[in-house]
Amino acid sequence: MGVFEHITAEGHEEVVFGSDPVSGLKAIIAIHSTALGPALGGARFYPYASEEEALVDVLRLSKGMTYKAAAAGLDLGGGKAVIIGDPATDKSERLLRAFGQLVDSLGGRYITAEDVGTTTADMTLVRRETRWAVGLPVAEGGSGDPSPVTARGLFAAAKATAQHLWGRPDLEGRKVVVQGVGKVGSAFVQLLVEARAEVIVTDAQPAAIERAVENYGVKPVDPDDAITTPCDIFSPCALGAVLNAHTIPRLGCEAVVGSANNQLATEEDGDRLAAEGILYAPDFVVNAGGLINVYDELHGYSKSRAMHRVDSIYDATLEIFRTAEEEGITPHAAAIRLAERRLEEIGSLSRRRAPTD
Repeated sequence: MGVFEHITAEGHEEVVFGSDPVSGLKAIIAIHSTALGPALGGARFYPYASEEEALVDVLRLSKGMTYKAAAAGLDLGGGKAVIIGDPATDKSERLLRAFGQLVDSLGGRYITAEDVGTTTADMTLVRRETRWAVGLPVAEGGSGDPSPVTARGLFAAAKATAQHLWGRPDLEGRKVVVQGVGKVGSAFVQLLVEARAEVIVTDAQPAAIERAVENYGVKPVDPDDAITTPCDIFSPCALGAVLNAHTIPRLGCEAVVGSANNQLATEEDGDRLAAEGILYAPDFVVNAGGLINVYDELHGYSKSRAMHRVDSIYDATLEIFRTAEEEGITPHAAAIRLAERRLEEIGSLSRRRAPTD
């Protein structure tokens, strides 16, 4: 498939490629939609195997951000950036500032933030070249690391799932398998342990498993066995596409509630989960805490205001479950319908504004 076929397949508005030979920057910014507002999404720094793989990922992730922002009720569009390379060896001040110039060239149509492979400290360097960067350290007037806030929203969604399935939001005694104990996964594990859940962890990196076991006293499981481990909730908190035709029949859980983006490999996988009797909490709804948090920076950051909105993920998750049951559709389809309805109803207002607005 050619570049333009990739871009037009999902209705993206704009894709920008940027490079800086001095620093080795190779970046792609994808703007999926600005119907509700400027496109906001993190910058992922990752050693992609090919440029095409990077393009496919940034297009997929940016579309997911459109639905995430819409479902969360934010006045934001969907966008994403990827930087091709190994953040452990390729990251430099020059590269990050060159990326900032690329962001700035879009004039505010895209706002960047941290993601896999980037940090709040990196955003301070990006910010030197553009004002269109959020997720800054607290010392710089920002909201700090969004990972604990994403975990807080995920925890709210897990409680909503428990309420829907078992009649109460209490997670005490519930067995939860957390796949991926990076920044978000670890913070989620801490909340689960404090709630007296029985937590089992896994990760592609053995050292990450060891840290979680040592820090939180949880049980480990081999990555190959995590999906089949009997549990109440399976929580994918690593990379996406973990739910597919091969893995879904092997799941040992009653529900899936995780922070990973794009957990479904295909749209049909939502139907496959339903056919297996597994309740799926749509990822772009339950992992919106980080986005909600950095969004608040655009209005003069208020932690109490941001946390109140993050906690409302509990109600949003319950509403999606109720809508799915009432309309006889999957929770994933219900969440998509909610987001698309808002895109149409509110997004159409922008088409009525004068060009000078």
